[in-house]
Amino acid sequence: MTAAQAGPILGGVVVHWSTPRSAMGALLMLGLGRDHGLTTEQCLAGTGLAERQLADPDAALGVTDELAVIANVVRELGDPPGLGLEAGELFRSTSYGLWGFALISSPTLRSTIRVGFQFGELSFSLSETSVHDADGELRLLLEPLGIPPDLRRFTVERDAAAIQTLHRDLLAAPRALRRVEFTRPAPPADVLPRYASLFGVPPIFDADATMLVFDAAEVDVPLPQANGQTAAVVLGHCRDLLDERRARSGMSRLVRDLLIERLPAPPDAADLARELHIGERTLRLKLADEGTSYRALLDEVREHLAEELLVSQRLPVAEIAHRLGYVEVSSFSQAFRRWKGMGPRAFRDLDRRVDHKRPPASTRGLSGIERGRAL
Repeated sequence: MTAAQAGPILGGVVVHWSTPRSAMGALLMLGLGRDHGLTTEQCLAGTGLAERQLADPDAALGVTDELAVIANVVRELGDPPGLGLEAGELFRSTSYGLWGFALISSPTLRSTIRVGFQFGELSFSLSETSVHDADGELRLLLEPLGIPPDLRRFTVERDAAAIQTLHRDLLAAPRALRRVEFTRPAPPADVLPRYASLFGVPPIFDADATMLVFDAAEVDVPLPQANGQTAAVVLGHCRDLLDERRARSGMSRLVRDLLIERLPAPPDAADLARELHIGERTLRLKLADEGTSYRALLDEVREHLAEELLVSQRLPVAEIAHRLGYVEVSSFSQAFRRWKGMGPRAFRDLDRRVDHKRPPASTRGLSGIERGRAL
């Protein structure tokens, strides 16, 4: 089953490889390796990471750093069946910090979906994720895009197990899924009970897509730990944290600032290089050294400001497209679908259905536009 065949999309999250994430994910993977007899040196070999760095609650690292720890653990252990499930069960709601508190204090599962996707960069997901509504089901599709082939089985099972573990924490009780499907072949028979115990149903293997299927009737059921006031406060902190992690330094910060100021008619890489008094090739090399590119920064600026203008400013889609430097509204809509898994109007409609009070959105990104010519 493809994403198009899964039914109308409610939202999605892509892996932002350039946005730092909490070191907690890598720390949990270090613990997993140790539990299976590996040394700290084996788990962190070649990563440039130190244990004290991972134990710092304020530490952030790149997605590729966490993936390097995973690669060491999986390759040292030989990726035994069920290892991904064991890893995913380590991710309790408190492991996610602010993001986890925002989800658990939301009033309904519908709210957690929106919040989860809006601040997906604060999660530990390594899979591209989308939720589809069809036939009385919510189908959560997981695609390990960009993951090395020998790590895909582990990462997608880790993400699936982490989602189900979070699902249980949200409901404060075990809850079986309607259906679970994996594209991988069935594991050995002695491991199958572990899958059924975690998900509440025996999975279907050799499927067309990896998905967790929920009963759509659960979407608007009140969550037992809901607290509107807490949710509003925590969402504000999530916005601040995400702003902080998205903030860049060095050459990428200079390029990002220039793009924000001139977004209605964004300069190309050659124009930026001339303005910065360096060669275009030097500009591209410096950005690559910082783990990004001109195109990635332009997309980043456009995505973040598009969300802000849609939700906070409630501007018409055509006007937003113009302010972000798109000649055609259709081009903006296509780009937005690539970023969020849905069109801009659907995204705004989903936000309107949220049934708890939200704090004002951060205007840090928008102020850059106000200083330029966009507004």
